[in-house]
Amino acid sequence: MIKILGIGSSPRKAATEYSLEQGLKAAETVPEIETEMIVLRNKNLPHCIHCDRCIKEDSRFCVYHDNYDKEMYEKFYKADGYLIASPVYTMNINAQLTSFFNLLRPTWNVMQKNPAYFWDKVGAAISVGGTRHGGQETTINSIHGFYYTHGIHVIGGAETYNGGTVWSKDNLKEGAQSDEEGMSTVRAIGQRLGVAAYQLNHDKETNQKLLEELELY
Repeated sequence: MIKILGIGSSPRKAATEYSLEQGLKAAETVPEIETEMIVLRNKNLPHCIHCDRCIKEDSRFCVYHDNYDKEMYEKFYKADGYLIASPVYTMNINAQLTSFFNLLRPTWNVMQKNPAYFWDKVGAAISVGGTRHGGQETTINSIHGFYYTHGIHVIGGAETYNGGTVWSKDNLKEGAQSDEEGMSTVRAIGQRLGVAAYQLNHDKETNQKLLEELELY
């Protein structure tokens, strides 16, 4: 099976988490795709102080802060693709996701040994804002920047452009559900992520057959 890891960074179980769930369900419409969702709320995510001890000690994990969820990071290393969803905080990703990204400083050690470690992985983004044009695209750009630094293939495309953008109207899950336009972008980006992960694991003839058979969003 091909594994897509969903990462939700909202501190609340509401619009962002619902949107991520819908994106992962869309990814699962692609054959051979299985998904798993982790959420960062209530996780112990200490701040990276850029001491570089992880680099000096050649570790896959932070060695300055030892008391955090390393299993979650091991899942990141093993996944074939990523769907990361963040609420919009001042036109950007929130603090929880920033900490999650920064604690991946040790990926430098992995890439030093194998520069192409992440090159066959794919990533997509979802952002959820309280206003229609309140920073969804700038939030997604920050997630894309994380992918770029690792060489992860970034997924976009017509109609979804750079990712899933949802307007929650500050009405939690119900607000996201009511945004039909936004949810259509979430489903499309989730499915395209699944297709891209599938394509990286199959030959051209098999890929063409999939596209002919799949009902695309």
